[in-house]
Amino acid sequence: MISTRFLPFLAGALLASAAPAVAATAPTVTELAAPAAKAASATRIDPTFWWVGMKNPKLQLLVHSPGIADSKLNMAAYPGVTLEGTQKLESPNYLIVNLVISPDAKPGKLNLNFTGGKTKLKYDYELRARNTSDKSRVQGINSSDFIYFLMPDRFANGDAKNDVIKTARARTVARDSMYSRHGGDYKGMEQHFDYLKSMGVTAIWPTPVVENDMPKASYHGYAVTDYYNSDPRYGTTQEYAQFVQNAHKNGLKVIHDVVLNHMGSYNYLFLDQPAKDWLNQWPTFTRSNYNSSALNDPYGSKRDRDLYNKGWFDTTMPDVNQSNPLVATYLIQNFIWWVEYTGLDGYRIDTYPYSDPKFLMDWGKALLDEYPQLGMFGEAWVGSTAQQAFFARNILPPVDGFKSNLPGVLDFQSLSGIQDALKEKGSFNRLYEGLQGDWLYEDATRNVVFMDNHDMSRVYSVIGESLPRLKMGFAWLLTTRGIPQLYYGTEILMKNFSNPDGLVRADFPGGFSGDKQNKFTAAGRTPQEQEAFAYVSKLGTYRKAHPVLQTGKLMQFIPQDNIYTYFRYNDQGETVMIMMNANPEEKTVDGARFAERTSGFSSGTEVVSGASVSDLKSFKVPGYSALVVELKK
Repeated sequence: MISTRFLPFLAGALLASAAPAVAATAPTVTELAAPAAKAASATRIDPTFWWVGMKNPKLQLLVHSPGIADSKLNMAAYPGVTLEGTQKLESPNYLIVNLVISPDAKPGKLNLNFTGGKTKLKYDYELRARNTSDKSRVQGINSSDFIYFLMPDRFANGDAKNDVIKTARARTVARDSMYSRHGGDYKGMEQHFDYLKSMGVTAIWPTPVVENDMPKASYHGYAVTDYYNSDPRYGTTQEYAQFVQNAHKNGLKVIHDVVLNHMGSYNYLFLDQPAKDWLNQWPTFTRSNYNSSALNDPYGSKRDRDLYNKGWFDTTMPDVNQSNPLVATYLIQNFIWWVEYTGLDGYRIDTYPYSDPKFLMDWGKALLDEYPQLGMFGEAWVGSTAQQAFFARNILPPVDGFKSNLPGVLDFQSLSGIQDALKEKGSFNRLYEGLQGDWLYEDATRNVVFMDNHDMSRVYSVIGESLPRLKMGFAWLLTTRGIPQLYYGTEILMKNFSNPDGLVRADFPGGFSGDKQNKFTAAGRTPQEQEAFAYVSKLGTYRKAHPVLQTGKLMQFIPQDNIYTYFRYNDQGETVMIMMNANPEEKTVDGARFAERTSGFSSGTEVVSGASVSDLKSFKVPGYSALVVELKK
């Protein structure tokens, strides 16, 4: 039985048409990030180019060309580059080339000459110089950031010229269909940088932007069909790199969403498989059991572990065999390539626990060895704090050799807690207890906190479309520990239940030509929408200007009478008190209980309203509201 926590995602994924198990030919590939010299159109080499001066001197090239396996490689002498050898795979259309690039190698072109077999090929493979002058590259993601999470296809269309790509399997734009492309792109996101910054946002997280050339439901991006191409409906690979640079110039970081566990069934590596062991194969189609508990259950079975890690996520999402060293190297190099080429700041890793455990450790180490400052957090949609902490750096002992080196995770435990608190007759107990479990982490402030996302019902609908309670949620999101993430449109009260998931992935009103309303502007919002936006903007910009809410310590008090109080404070004497009332009626709270944090302060200012708080001995908290008080001496 599939856990209900995955049904919203699968509802959309299952609508994608299944590719045939075996295809006669590989898909056509548009080489947007092409090397300096191209070979025949049926030939490609991954990575498409590389750099000198990388910390890991080894480079594995995957050459794909009809009958290439029978060819011999002659490489012209190149100072600092050594050919270690070649390796055949099961398919005659692939050849592995292993190189070593010494630290003293210079940028240039490797002359690769394949002869003696069915394929005779000359290929100039480019080695580039690393970009060491741009100090804004690879800044990392940390608790000083405020992330805005969006789906590029549904956010804004800034370039109508890329709406229809004639070579794509899904060629139409149909905004009245939740599973078709709607036309959003890089330019659309860039055109609204100022909108994001007005809320105090510091980082943009788009859903995957790599090519997703599936015939249906390709808009979400989680079924990659070419690891080295931007999806052309967003823009070229070069335009993506420019998007990252433009974001940096605007004071915004970029988080690149990646999928390690599976690919799309129209990926050329699936249609023309290098070898059977590049994918996890089963006698018949076998789906994952979607239950990570098997990985560290002391009484668990190998079958359950194998089903979880090696079962396919869906019929159109072949499961990648990362225990194959060649596959592991291919993936590791790919994600190093994207960082070096674009200068992106962090990775969000989709379905993180589903991947091979050893591979996860090797992948994380390789990226952090090359880019120690790179931000990384993973999706670990699990049922307990301990299980969630298992997939982040933690104080737990290794299990079967696995010790996670992932800096942080998406905090689904806090999400469950805040949603419980915001519902009618809600309770703060689960939220409090979730944070109480932070002792399991090496550093819980690297976790990303959020209230909803693209795989679940929108929080505004979940809590009964209560603006007061939603504002209470915004107050928590922007003042608790960790890295806050806001799902696009929540700030303007976008709503719906994920039945199906396309309903929670609607277009942002005003992002597309012909929209009757433009909610990127105050004039286009209803009074309630403006109230919500203004609340987020006030707290978001305050958080950006006050390090105490970014890196300050947290002290929470056990909820009493359905009121939850916590403090953010630092050694510089800054203290902010947050008091949340989940009762419908106003409550008077005795401040004596909080003396260990309020001692030395005599008054305060409520951050959102600007109202003075002259008495810290007693607080009146209106029903369904939060006080965010900057304490004064």
